[in-house]
Amino acid sequence: MTSKAIVKWNKKWRSLALGVLALLLWQAGPASAADEPDLIFRRSTVFKWLSPNDKLATYAVDDPEVDGVACHFTVPEKGGFKGWLGLAEEVSDISLACRQIAPIHFKHKLEQGDDMFRQRRSLFFKKMQIVRGCDAKRNVLVYMVYSDRLIEGSPKNSTSSVPIMPWGAADAAVQKCGEFIQ
Repeated sequence: MTSKAIVKWNKKWRSLALGVLALLLWQAGPASAADEPDLIFRRSTVFKWLSPNDKLATYAVDDPEVDGVACHFTVPEKGGFKGWLGLAEEVSDISLACRQIAPIHFKHKLEQGDDMFRQRRSLFFKKMQIVRGCDAKRNVLVYMVYSDRLIEGSPKNSTSSVPIMPWGAADAAVQKCGEFIQ
């Protein structure tokens, strides 16, 4: 190979690498609407002889805009060498449970269906999202988790409801979610 061919080859790969890096940074965007979730525990589900096992992992995340609400979600995590390197595309099976853990206080007005939490589920294009809404008639916060791709989403989802209730004797003034979510 001549030196001109090598330089041309290196420019081609460098351009490709920069393009992939730019795409990754663009895709990542803000990592999540909430802080990073807290890992509660992992449990192996599929044994792999020479590489990491497939696992189920349970995480907790607090709603960053509504004090007093926490959500727990369980996601499958691919093992094998692709999973270890972060190249495996994760499946869309995600379960969700949200609960009131303290007096509920809205920090400011919110939009119906706002992202509460967002996390990448593959190297390219797939995201898991937890969105929040309000059932004003029943004064209940509703959280839904689903995953989507840049092109198409997944019908797999899970929903959890959090009725807004008084928290102890001192919490007599219960806020109405309909007043804070448009």
